[in-house]
Amino acid sequence: MNVAFTALLVDFGLVVLIWMIQLLVYPSFLYYTKSNLMKWHSSYTPRITTVVAPLMLAQITLATFTLWQEINALSIVYNVLIYSTWIITFHTFIPIHKKIQEGNFSQATLTNLVKLNGYRTAIWTVIFILSYFLVF
Repeated sequence: MNVAFTALLVDFGLVVLIWMIQLLVYPSFLYYTKSNLMKWHSSYTPRITTVVAPLMLAQITLATFTLWQEINALSIVYNVLIYSTWIITFHTFIPIHKKIQEGNFSQATLTNLVKLNGYRTAIWTVIFILSYFLVF
């Protein structure tokens, strides 16, 4: 199995995961009471991290290796988008999750979480499409 195909599989896993989070997980946060969301969130966060972190690490490693193998416009855009998901995740989403964990959130915070994740979902969808074109 070559690197580009492995990257495609990882990208597929992440795009499915982000769409599930966008359509099911984050919107469900709006239906919890504050105390119940804090309880659920403290259980949810480490569990989802065990799925997301290895996929994101594999994705960025494979993308960097792909760029190293062949620099072209497609691989550059692909890498820029992947690195942007890291920046967005650490700059925006981890702080929001920290607020939820601490109970320092409102309905507006949760609504904003869903809205902002829509952008991240779009980016990961484009990453998957680019990955497909890198393979085929």
